[in-house]
Amino acid sequence: MSETSLRQWLLTDTPSSRRQAVWGERYKTWLAFRRHKLALFGLAIAVLLMLVALFAPLIATHDPGMQDLGNRLAKPSAAHLLGTDELGRDVWSRIAYGARITLGMVVAVVLLVAPVGLFLGCIAGYYGGIVDRLLMRVTDVFLAFPRLILALAFVAALKPGVESAVIAIALTAWPPYARLARAETMTIRRTDYIAAMKMTGASSARIILRHVAPMCLPSLVVRVTLDMSSIILTAAGLGFLGLGAQPPLPEWGTMIASARRFILEQWWVPMIPGIAIFAASLAFNLLGDGLRDVLDPKQR
Repeated sequence: MSETSLRQWLLTDTPSSRRQAVWGERYKTWLAFRRHKLALFGLAIAVLLMLVALFAPLIATHDPGMQDLGNRLAKPSAAHLLGTDELGRDVWSRIAYGARITLGMVVAVVLLVAPVGLFLGCIAGYYGGIVDRLLMRVTDVFLAFPRLILALAFVAALKPGVESAVIAIALTAWPPYARLARAETMTIRRTDYIAAMKMTGASSARIILRHVAPMCLPSLVVRVTLDMSSIILTAAGLGFLGLGAQPPLPEWGTMIASARRFILEQWWVPMIPGIAIFAASLAFNLLGDGLRDVLDPKQR
């Protein structure tokens, strides 16, 4: 099939099969997303950071933990692209490996909280009544505390480390997803096709899993993408305070904490991980804005 015929097959107004309709809708979504230049820029940065994390062993020029005290606080040069830190460790190599830790924490948090928030929100919105009131009151308790403060409390109750930081951030990040899924479900449950599914004898579990939850996914994807920047900042904040990743792990927040006393003289040591955090946060914010414009019917 040529490119022209494939495009015509995807853009037809009268699809001959469900498969053609699904792929046609996906292609139209991509065309709409492609018109958002800033969103494409954010996507490019996000993909670049993920590639850096994935191929860190290949692109790192030094062992991120190797110390060279005779070459400490060296300026950026051909030998050390982004200079060295207070222990003579190569900053570029630590940034590359640090992307694995920071972005890995973000992915782990999203994989933990998105399904939980979606499930609880759909249950609360579909059943209503006492189930809704109970789940939403628990959600309100978590929302009453600032996310970073609550994460600090959870990490203090556990022990400092990457695993504890992921669990703490996950425990504080799920309520907005539950509230969003609940609001979407309360609208969806009143539609005619949900009533038709009930008339055919479909169980509540089947309706929620096969029909309600998929309808909530676009809004959830947008919210997750926009929240990734705050998850990155929370993870970096925990690392900066010494409650996240522990030295000598090259996590970006930890790198800033250990180098903050050099900010006036050897500025590149704390500034470069700060730029990495800024770039990652900006990328996901731009990407989320573009997805919101494309996936939200109210924005079309």
